[in-house]
Amino acid sequence: MQYENLTVAFDNAIATVTLDRPDVRNAFNEAMIAEITSVFRAMNERDDVRAVVLAANGKAFCAGADLNWMKKMAAYSDDENRADAMRLADMLASIYRCNKPVIARVNGDAYAGGMGLISACDIVVAVDTAKFCLSEARLGLIPATIAPYVIRALGEQASRRYFTSAEQFDCATAYRLGLVSECVSADKLDETLQQIAATLCANGPHAVKACKQLVQDIAGQELNAALIEDTAARIAQIRASAEGREGVASFLEKRSPSWPA
Repeated sequence: MQYENLTVAFDNAIATVTLDRPDVRNAFNEAMIAEITSVFRAMNERDDVRAVVLAANGKAFCAGADLNWMKKMAAYSDDENRADAMRLADMLASIYRCNKPVIARVNGDAYAGGMGLISACDIVVAVDTAKFCLSEARLGLIPATIAPYVIRALGEQASRRYFTSAEQFDCATAYRLGLVSECVSADKLDETLQQIAATLCANGPHAVKACKQLVQDIAGQELNAALIEDTAARIAQIRASAEGREGVASFLEKRSPSWPA
């Protein structure tokens, strides 16, 4: 399938979704939002894909929302404006809820909604020259739609600062705060990403999906009897599965696992 604002490529078990509006620093408009949502929802149905890379063409990763689109939306009715905002929210949720691990390949600056994109990913590998900024307050706006993801990634205290100050911060700071998983030189960006992707693909595919879901379901939950019972049920179910049995058997027999389909 052809896209106007993205490219999608497959290499073995890795899908790479690349933002492709470099002339506007990969800022997203309604068309790009629809394409990203469609692509990530489709990834859920592909058993041949084990991990998804979210990348970008050009010098910047993503400048956030296209301001011409934002200006147009400001003139819409309240109902139209809310519906459009929900499409943006659905895009972010499609990345966050993708049943494959999503790795952000951050080749350059990520501003505003671009911060939302990477915060919705599971792993973020960024070039050490990248700059990050929640710039909405400079424009009299707020990072509302991206907030559920950014606050999870940055933490509440850092979010209080960077939401309100709209300060730019560097990759080393993003790494220290936990937004970025790996901060590397440009010549190590793809090598590092490929190593992480290969590690993911070596693991049990159903276990990887279940691990991602486990984190999303349990993060922030109160430690109570219901949670303890839920986690016990999850391990009981997966260790009795064909994949769980094969993983344990292969370890005991000192061989590589042959994961069932």
